[in-house]
Amino acid sequence: MITKVLSVGGSIIAPDKVDTKFLSDFTSMIVSWLKDNLETRVILVSGGGTPARLYQNAYKDTFNTLEPSLQNIVKFADDDATNYACDWIGIMATRLNAQLLKTCFGSLCPSDVITDPTAAPDVFNGRVLVASGWKPGFSTDNDAVLLAEKYNASTVINLSNIEKVYTDDPRKNPNAKSLDTISWDDFRKMVGDEWVPGKNCPFDPIASKKAAQLGLTVICAGGKNISNIRSILDGATYIGTTIK
Repeated sequence: MITKVLSVGGSIIAPDKVDTKFLSDFTSMIVSWLKDNLETRVILVSGGGTPARLYQNAYKDTFNTLEPSLQNIVKFADDDATNYACDWIGIMATRLNAQLLKTCFGSLCPSDVITDPTAAPDVFNGRVLVASGWKPGFSTDNDAVLLAEKYNASTVINLSNIEKVYTDDPRKNPNAKSLDTISWDDFRKMVGDEWVPGKNCPFDPIASKKAAQLGLTVICAGGKNISNIRSILDGATYIGTTIK
C-alpha cells in the first residue's frame, strides 16, 4: 500500500471563511485519484492558518485593551507561557478544520481525527486518514512528518498559499527568486531553528529538522492548483519547490 501525506494549510481551507469550492474540488480530486490507484491511501494533516491567526490576534488585542491594573492580574508569567497558550488556540483551529475535512470524505475516512501522531494506530481503516495539531512547540507540518515516518511515506506534500519557496519574502524583497529545488541544509538556514506560534514560513523549522534527519522529501506547492496537486500525486511534472 502506497501512502501519500499531504499537509493542507488552514489558509487554503478557510482563508477568511470556509472555501467550499476548494473543498469540493480537492475532495473530488483525491477521491478520483484513489479510485484510479487502488493500492494507495492518503493522510491529510490540516493546518490552522488564517482562523488560528485570527483567534491568536483576538487574544492579543483583548489583552492589550485591558486596563494595566487588570493586565497585571491576568498576564502570563513569561513569553514562553504566552506562546504556549497561543499555540493551543492555533491547535484548536486545526482540529476544527480537520473535522471538516474528515466529514467531507465520509465513508472513505472512518477513523477519528488523529490528534497525537505518536498514538496513531499501526493500521488504519479506510483510504483516507485525517490528522490535526497535536501539542505546542511546532506546527502541523511536524505532525505530517511524524505520520510520514510512522506509515513509511517518503514524501510530504505541503500545500499552502504560495506556489514555491523563495530566497526571501517576495512581498518585501522584489529581488527574491523562486526555487525549484533546495537542500535541507540550505532551507534550514533560511527558516532557522525556532518555532513561534503563528510563524509564517514555507515549512516549520522543527518539522524541517526532523524531515532532514529522516531523509524525507518535502514538496511545497500551491494548494489551490488542484490539477497540479494531482500531477504531484501521479509523479508527473509539477510546479513547486522540492526540498531534499
